[in-house]
Amino acid sequence: MTPVRIGVLGLGTVGGGTVNVLKRNAEEIARRAGRGIVVSRAAARSLDRERICSTEGIALTTDPAEIVRDPDLEVVVELIGGADPARGLVLEAVERGKHVVTANKALIAMHGNAIFEAAHARGVMVAFEAAVAGGIPIIKALREGLAGNRIEWLAGIINGTSNFILTEMRERGAAFDDVLGEAQRLGYAEADPTFDVEGIDAAHKLAILAAIAFGMPLDFGRVYTEGITRVTPEDVGYAEQLGYRIKHLGIARRTETGVEMRVHPTLVPERELIANVNGVMNAVLVKGDAVGRTLYNGPGAGAEPTASAVVADLVDVVRTLTTDPNNRVPHLAFQPDALAPVPVVSIKEAETAFYLKMLASDRPGVLAEIATIFGEAGISIEAVVQPEPPRGAAQAKLVMLTHRVRERQVNEAVARIEALPVIEGSVTCIRMEHLDG
Repeated sequence: MTPVRIGVLGLGTVGGGTVNVLKRNAEEIARRAGRGIVVSRAAARSLDRERICSTEGIALTTDPAEIVRDPDLEVVVELIGGADPARGLVLEAVERGKHVVTANKALIAMHGNAIFEAAHARGVMVAFEAAVAGGIPIIKALREGLAGNRIEWLAGIINGTSNFILTEMRERGAAFDDVLGEAQRLGYAEADPTFDVEGIDAAHKLAILAAIAFGMPLDFGRVYTEGITRVTPEDVGYAEQLGYRIKHLGIARRTETGVEMRVHPTLVPERELIANVNGVMNAVLVKGDAVGRTLYNGPGAGAEPTASAVVADLVDVVRTLTTDPNNRVPHLAFQPDALAPVPVVSIKEAETAFYLKMLASDRPGVLAEIATIFGEAGISIEAVVQPEPPRGAAQAKLVMLTHRVRERQVNEAVARIEALPVIEGSVTCIRMEHLDG
């Protein structure tokens, strides 16, 4: 049978890895897909630079629009990244009746609703497994493997850079800035690491996971996002002493009043498997009503792990080239006319436990004052730790763990505590999740 001819936009790390996997595993892929898959054309910024893949037999261009407009290509693989110019290229490819495979989480999170609507109208597929968690097949798991479940919540380490930084802070006691510099030297973090360390990258991915889990349109703008830049080695150490580890989690939870979507540093019990996912690895924990908790763990980035997901999408596309579009797996798991807006719960109304750290005058009655404020706010304290202050110090640190409570209650109580003359500076607040229900 005639091989399917595809064009690749972008021959960087993932593009090069995709070409390598397609060439190396060509026979196996053809046996799975029913037809061969051949990269006929590729677009790159430079035609002369050294690459991780061979471009023999591939017609190269610096103009990605040439790929999109080539009538001989059936599938366009978009690996440029970023919202633009990827958005225009993908929409044009769809309009020309081409299927699209992409690893672009920003594109899907920000413009996926419009792209999927256009693809549905044109009868083509837009596949995006590689957009979330690299080589982990979490999109397929949510969309197909768990289709019989009502998803209750999911929580994931979905940014490898942040996970590497927090892991190194815990294992070496190093400061955030020092570990970030190491991550940049190792190539785990960009020169401008904002998207990773401020949680934006993870928020893109969480918006996609939540839409698939709960049958709602993509709503990236309403994901609460908080980075890891304020986490200190001291916080990491206290968490460890209390039996927790700090992870940068994306959490989506179905509640009676709507859906929570939040990305932030989180204390997780050290006994949890997800608490022991270290370095640049990713993991997603999903709770379904029928299956219970399932964990998906693996590399979240890299040339061939991400290429693994891209090629898996290509196999799916090729398998369905002759399928009635109405019988394909829907882009966001639910049939397009069954997607429904869902209220998004404000972070102030989200319910979680908290780790609190404060610096207080070391004198009798201080703890009682603080406890009174918590009691009046309806906050129950699970544990209190007072590390031994240095000899002669006039102040001491207090570390407290609360039971689950609405965030607005904690905010109100913390504001009152920070106003006390016996408290110096601000109170550190980090959310806690036990991930058991």
